[in-house]
Amino acid sequence: MRRVVVTGMGALTPIGNNINDFWKALVNGTSGAAPITRFDTGKFKTKFACELKNFDPLQHLEKAEARKYDLFTQYALIATAEAIRNAGINFDQLNKDRIGVIWGSGNGGIQTFQDQVLEFARGDGTPRFSPFFIPKIIVDIASGIISIKYGLRGVNFTTVSACATSNTAIIDAFNYIRWNKADMIITGGSEAPINESAIGGFNAAKALSTNNEHPSTASRPFDIDRDGFVMGEGAGSLILEELEHAKRRGATIIAEVAGGGMAADAYHLTGTHPEGDGAFLGMKAALEDAEINASDIDYLNTHATSTPQGDTSELKAALRVFGRNPALHISATKSMTGHLLGAAGAVEAIACIKAIQEDIIPPTINSVNIEPEYKDVFDLTLGKAVHKKVNYAMSNTFGFGGHIATTIFKKFA
Repeated sequence: MRRVVVTGMGALTPIGNNINDFWKALVNGTSGAAPITRFDTGKFKTKFACELKNFDPLQHLEKAEARKYDLFTQYALIATAEAIRNAGINFDQLNKDRIGVIWGSGNGGIQTFQDQVLEFARGDGTPRFSPFFIPKIIVDIASGIISIKYGLRGVNFTTVSACATSNTAIIDAFNYIRWNKADMIITGGSEAPINESAIGGFNAAKALSTNNEHPSTASRPFDIDRDGFVMGEGAGSLILEELEHAKRRGATIIAEVAGGGMAADAYHLTGTHPEGDGAFLGMKAALEDAEINASDIDYLNTHATSTPQGDTSELKAALRVFGRNPALHISATKSMTGHLLGAAGAVEAIACIKAIQEDIIPPTINSVNIEPEYKDVFDLTLGKAVHKKVNYAMSNTFGFGGHIATTIFKKFA
């Protein structure tokens, strides 16, 4: 099958609004968590999140354009514009029939949905909805808008698998290219869930941290005092391209996609299997797809959201895959970015690719009191980034409903 490489990346995250700022903050162990500024949190159990900082969509989009799109689509467009610049693409010189978009979002236009329904509920029953209401909320709209903006006529769809969403999109894009169904695909994910509906809903599910006194240290994966995840927002965009296509246009190759695996926990609506059965199967499938051994992995970016059951089950699964291996570096970058839900896999794929590119493994911050039985099983990269040769990096994502998606990237050679 054809080889697939990464030639461009774009990031819009709570710790950096572009690739360079994101990576610098990640390596420095910067937390993106702070009190929520979007709405009055007085009656909410959780009063903090990882919001974008110093972000104005009108610095990137025309006012008339921005008003037509929900935040999650705006985020997708902005991250993708950076990825395209980063890849040095001139679409007019390429066959647009062979270029597609496979995007992901778990919630779509949840802000628009909330605002419009509240407006209707407060009225006299007259349905005064915006003509943009439906196009703004549907989850597939970001992939459609990206293709329209750049005139891309290849495969175009959106994946939805909760917090495994953008890894699912990346795997689909990888497969379409290596199966000769496309030459280039823009892939990734975006999410804009910092609003009353999402915070209230995840609070009701008992998924969010309520450590309101110390937001910057609330996300503490693997720590015995962890109490839930911290909501994040943003987008990650990657340009995947067939190797020879990339060479012909003189592209700079950042990394190679080695493999991907998907599975299901088939266990619970929101909780992971206590023994990590689905996670084990996903990692195993990704290794088999990449045709490598577990011992070849130099870095594992864990899903680790800082939930009591989720982190433990993932470590159990990793132990089944890798065995006891104190030399294997594992880290949980959600300790800095928060949990970007459907965009998490894309942003963490970028973290893995930068780790390969720079031979630096980003840290897990805030985690001090590690569960005793897992303290020395792996190197959890606590507190500080580590300089180490990274040839292969694996990234896990798990979603409500039992969705599992694992990707593997490798140094291009």
